[in-house]
Amino acid sequence: MKRTVWLPSLIASLLLCAFSLAASPRKAPASQVITVNVQAQPQPFPHFWEKMFGSGRAILSLRAGYRRDLRSVKGITNFQYVRFHDILDDDVGVYGEDKNGNPVYNFSYVDQIYDGLLANGIRPFVELSFMPSKLAASPIVHQAFWYHPIVSPPTNWDSWGDLVYQFTKHLVDRYGINEVSHWYFEVWNEPNIDFWAGDPKQQTYFKLYDHAARAIKRVSPRLRVGGPATAQAAWVGSFIRHNVKNNVPMDFVSTHVYGNDTAKNVFGTDEIIPRNEMVCRAAKKVHDEVKASARPDLPVIFSEYNASYMNEPDVTDTIFMGPWLADTVRQCDGLVHILSYWTFSDVFDEQGVIKKPFYGGFGLVAEGGVPKPSFNAFRLLHLLGRERLPVDSNSALATRRKDGSLAIAVWNYSAPKELGVAKQVTLRLDGFRGKHQVTLYRLDGTHGNVLPAYAAMGSPADPTQKQYQALRKAGELSPPKVFELKGDKIAITLAPKALDFVEIR
Repeated sequence: MKRTVWLPSLIASLLLCAFSLAASPRKAPASQVITVNVQAQPQPFPHFWEKMFGSGRAILSLRAGYRRDLRSVKGITNFQYVRFHDILDDDVGVYGEDKNGNPVYNFSYVDQIYDGLLANGIRPFVELSFMPSKLAASPIVHQAFWYHPIVSPPTNWDSWGDLVYQFTKHLVDRYGINEVSHWYFEVWNEPNIDFWAGDPKQQTYFKLYDHAARAIKRVSPRLRVGGPATAQAAWVGSFIRHNVKNNVPMDFVSTHVYGNDTAKNVFGTDEIIPRNEMVCRAAKKVHDEVKASARPDLPVIFSEYNASYMNEPDVTDTIFMGPWLADTVRQCDGLVHILSYWTFSDVFDEQGVIKKPFYGGFGLVAEGGVPKPSFNAFRLLHLLGRERLPVDSNSALATRRKDGSLAIAVWNYSAPKELGVAKQVTLRLDGFRGKHQVTLYRLDGTHGNVLPAYAAMGSPADPTQKQYQALRKAGELSPPKVFELKGDKIAITLAPKALDFVEIR
């Protein structure tokens, strides 16, 4: 239908809607009482969501901006591992051949990449990808990323195993087995979709894995290797069965999922799964598959997850990420060993060179070192204790720290395109007595949110240095409110899509 046919009726509908909203009385904020059982026996609460982050491809780690953002995120989470694609790519220069077709290895850039991580207190989660052109059976078979990684099987499977062996041996020779035994080696990335051109996909990936895993263990049985690193929580059960049947080394299983993956792709059903449930429902699926397998104690690592696998500015750049992340941590507790957010920084080029600071990038830190609301969400969630207390709500996490203080996250979730409504929350601390100091941090539309300041500048595609300085300041978490608690109740008004954090000492 042409625009001129429906435009007048659309305008009339919008005017009627605006009049109706103006004429309607304002609704009072919804109210909720959340009870925290302070005297209950706590459960261990390891910080599985901040052990590892993903990042842009290997070669980007040599950039100053990458290392600046790495240090920023390390400072608020103390994360331990980083994972990225393409350590075997031609840009890194690991594999070549002489005029007689003999392999030539060069680890110069590999050393600079890993030295840079280790110097900043971060260990590699080594993703073995993608295929060097000289080793690829079909060097023109690329994945669609801007930098065109080669996703072909090798010309010779033994040569692939030799590459992995020489690469791994070099790392052990350089850094020592006591260091590298703390690393993880993951074979490939998402072989069930367009990152692997083997045919049939699963059978040829298992062959790729077999050669790599045995090569790694040939260097040292102390090294950890796993996979299948699939998209959409796929292949885990069949991966374990294959390895057990064929006595192939396997120290962990890894897979990926995103909040906007479909139920059809993840579960084979037609249901509509909300964005705030998908990640942990997939984690439960994988957790149960492992528990029902011949290797029920294998660690489960989701080496990629986020609220979206697309560039959605109203998702990953906004305050929506605060409650979404908190709710994901709540639901996934006990289901995974590591939940690795993709990514820590927008120093990233899978879709090409960044054209503006806020474009729906995956990172916690936007171009120019600007913290997004998601950065502040991780900063607050890091403050949670290591013991979890019972709470009668799906909108709160209550914990106790080693020093006895309480740390409580409470949030007001709504979907990205929903406006949401304010919510009045009363935290009731069952079994709490005496006077205590309360520190209240807020992350919402006017606290810890850089986007209003960016809009006030006119949303420049290329901010000046002075503007970037102002944006970095505007993106900082607001100073907390401190007050005295008398009794056992704390009243909080949560703005739409707010994540509030309460410390009680």
